[in-house]
Amino acid sequence: MPTQNDAWRFLRRFAVAALLTGLVSFASAAPVRELVVTNDLVLQKGAELSVRLVVRTSFVTIDGNGATLVGPGEVGDPKSLESAGVGILIEGATGVTLKNVRVRGFATGLELRQVNAASVTHCDFSDNYHNPKFGWGELPPRGGILCEQVRHSVICHNRANRVWDALVLTDSDDNLVADNDFSQCSNTCAKLWKSSRNKFLNNNLSYGIRIDRAAGEVHARDSTCVLIETGSDDNYWFRNDITHGGDGVFIRPLNRWVSRGNVFVENDTSYANNNCVESWSPGNIFIRNRANHGSYGFWLGGSDQTVLIGNEAAFNGLTNGYHNAPEPGFHHGGIVIVGGPSSHTLIEGNYLHDNNGGGLVFRGDAGSQGRQWRTEHWVVQQNRIANNRFGIWGRWGDAIFLAANALTNNTEGNYLTNVSNVIELPANADVSIAPTAVLLGPTTASVGQSVRFDASNSHDAQGRPLHFHWWLDGDAGAQPFFERVFTKPGFYRVGLTVDNGALAVLAWRDLLVAAPVANELGTEGEAGRWGYDLELNQDGKGRMQFADDAGTVVGTRCLRFTPDPYPGAYATAIYPATRDAGWNLAGKTEIRFWIKAENPNIPGWQNAGPVVRLIGPTGQIEFKPVKDGNLLNDPPFSEARWLWMPVTIPLAGNAQWQRTATGQVMLDRIDAISLSLDSWGADPFTVWLDGLTVE
Repeated sequence: MPTQNDAWRFLRRFAVAALLTGLVSFASAAPVRELVVTNDLVLQKGAELSVRLVVRTSFVTIDGNGATLVGPGEVGDPKSLESAGVGILIEGATGVTLKNVRVRGFATGLELRQVNAASVTHCDFSDNYHNPKFGWGELPPRGGILCEQVRHSVICHNRANRVWDALVLTDSDDNLVADNDFSQCSNTCAKLWKSSRNKFLNNNLSYGIRIDRAAGEVHARDSTCVLIETGSDDNYWFRNDITHGGDGVFIRPLNRWVSRGNVFVENDTSYANNNCVESWSPGNIFIRNRANHGSYGFWLGGSDQTVLIGNEAAFNGLTNGYHNAPEPGFHHGGIVIVGGPSSHTLIEGNYLHDNNGGGLVFRGDAGSQGRQWRTEHWVVQQNRIANNRFGIWGRWGDAIFLAANALTNNTEGNYLTNVSNVIELPANADVSIAPTAVLLGPTTASVGQSVRFDASNSHDAQGRPLHFHWWLDGDAGAQPFFERVFTKPGFYRVGLTVDNGALAVLAWRDLLVAAPVANELGTEGEAGRWGYDLELNQDGKGRMQFADDAGTVVGTRCLRFTPDPYPGAYATAIYPATRDAGWNLAGKTEIRFWIKAENPNIPGWQNAGPVVRLIGPTGQIEFKPVKDGNLLNDPPFSEARWLWMPVTIPLAGNAQWQRTATGQVMLDRIDAISLSLDSWGADPFTVWLDGLTVE
């Protein structure tokens, strides 16, 4: 086995030869040697080496000692860099330490794959792939550091400037990223994809932007300092510099796979060309951040269950600053929540000032004038809202609590129209703490069952009497408990506001009510009886994986299926696989089931879906959403992006479901039922089905 001295002798001989022949230069096009590192390695101090390192051995240390690995690409020439490969690859290893090395002239400086407990410190991955002139759209991740399936690792005190992506985490959890300079990037400074529970502390993630201002361009082309998407949950962001981006932070669910539970504390997201913070995902928390001098401070459409406490959003949309994409009515704003539902939202203790528009803005569905969905169940309290065009601007909302807000010198005052159940509590300087809400109650229930929600254990720190406000499609009660018998299956948004006479707090239950099912078809512990059909599977490599799963709405098990490998186009799950059920469905009126899905492909689902077929011996009846709609792309309620969604299909068809019969088929002899979905891309997606029945 080679020793550390053997490795160093190789590098020294190669470096001397390269220097003598002039191969090592910043713009070298020479072939790059590959060194597989199997032992601890220390490079010569300050050396420049045309070499790439590959590490597949655990518990080794590479000390670059200030040396530079020089790749075959020419810095400043994206074409040469995009095929320049990886400078350092660490793969399938545990406990590797990498420090004190510079890597430049590659497509990507460092790539870690299937790595656990690595340490990357005091390295410089600047001047790898960088493309500030690239137009709109996406490119594969490349540039500084790429992590795929990396766990429990430390990335600290590094640099990656003038690259496309400084740091990309893919399927990577529980890592620490601290005190790095990942600024000046042409795409993203930090990007997370299916990556959770990572900590980002005190990093410079500024200037993630790609724009041609000299040509008069005003929109940053798909660039942002921080991009979080596709089930990246529970990440923690503290005191990062996220300024001067296309956006500052963008939580993006283009494929409808939301990212929840991310917490942002004391970050600076100011001077964003577009939005300092943009999110279309629910359940994220923003505490004491700055979102100033952008086109908008916070733009949070489709962000249910969001908490904003103690943030500053100021000087946004000014005509002498960034003022892109003004909205009719309110123009710009500090905290703006429009374009998507935003139930169960807390906005407390924020300082919203000097915005060219509203300090706080909310708007229900403009297309239907609030009939399709409304902004609902908010608490807005203890905010300072000053020197804006509007203080609070709102349309098409319901159940909005206002308390202890200080609104001063907003030139056009407040604008509230078509907002129901607005409650403003009287000012009381003696009360500075909101009560605590304790809500007990189920998240699933059955039609005809009495459902009880109990908030009687709620309490106030000063012992003040509490007032209860229940909301379910409007005002629903004022007692400490709420009881209801639900007569129709579906999703119900149950909201509770508890106040002590001066301040308020939110609680809620997103309730799924299921109709009783006499006979489930394949979704109660029968995964082994399902079969599949995959379009574009000419080579026969495509497969469908089936399993019985927990977490149900009906019964004790549900069905989970994943096309993997997925060749693309329609993937069809069929029950039973033998197609010999012989069901007599004469007299039945509807197909019912519950469905949820996770799809990593962008932009999600394509073509009509789900498509359901009743298959007979010599024909079939097909049901699909009209106009090739897709329920998973455009669910009937916001929470269906992460909860179960009920589906009911009338066997006669209707205005929502197109019925097409082919061949000879009668309901008194049906041999199988199938469900088909079609996705952009070929990454495997996962679907859950429950309560499938024809009744």
